[in-house]
Amino acid sequence: MSEGKPAVTLKIILLGNSGVGKSSIMNRYVNLRFTNMYRATIGTDFLSKSVLINRDLVTLQIWDTAGTERFQSLGTPLYRGSHCCLLVFDVTSSASFGALDAWRKEFLVQGEPLDLADFPFIVLGNKTDLSNREVSRKKALQWCEEIGADYFEGSAKEDVGTEKPFLRAAARGLQEGATAAHGEWTLDQGDGLGDASHHSGHHLGLLSHRDGTRLVHSDDGSGGGGRGCSCCAHLGRS
Repeated sequence: MSEGKPAVTLKIILLGNSGVGKSSIMNRYVNLRFTNMYRATIGTDFLSKSVLINRDLVTLQIWDTAGTERFQSLGTPLYRGSHCCLLVFDVTSSASFGALDAWRKEFLVQGEPLDLADFPFIVLGNKTDLSNREVSRKKALQWCEEIGADYFEGSAKEDVGTEKPFLRAAARGLQEGATAAHGEWTLDQGDGLGDASHHSGHHLGLLSHRDGTRLVHSDDGSGGGGRGCSCCAHLGRS
């Protein structure tokens, strides 16, 4: 890791209907684990994983959100500050695929990214291990071309295709971060993904916005930021 450079933290958010496998994808990628026992996410959850980019350590904060209407009020504070959004659907469910456009539009409205036209979206089709597929790869690719998103598909259960979407999200997120840094957040530019490794210990970091807003990051989920969620607590103006 290069000395003298501030650590880079990228916020990656997963959106999609309940039951499409967002939690399974996140846990498979970060913890290398999968369980057949379904547990609906209550509100939000997140994990951290580090990747090497140009010999610098970049921490991905991966946020898993509840795909139900009663938690949509969390959207505005949760979506803001994201560097990339993964839209997840179940390839055996046409309804989950059809809902992606609404999730994307909701993110753009509530997340308020600097560049609405070029904010990076990645679409991920899960559960390709199942035989009763309803959404073809061709159909998914066609929609992704229309909105300018990258497309990946795989299976969290079989550990197929779960790493590449996040590595792409890191690359796209750095590009978004570099754009934001031009007048908003301070973030190093870089590309060229190297080997990835994960960590599970407590990690606390601070990002500063030009308007004085500070973001606290704590990867143990303990709420170390003091007020609000532990990762994206707005601590006020400096």
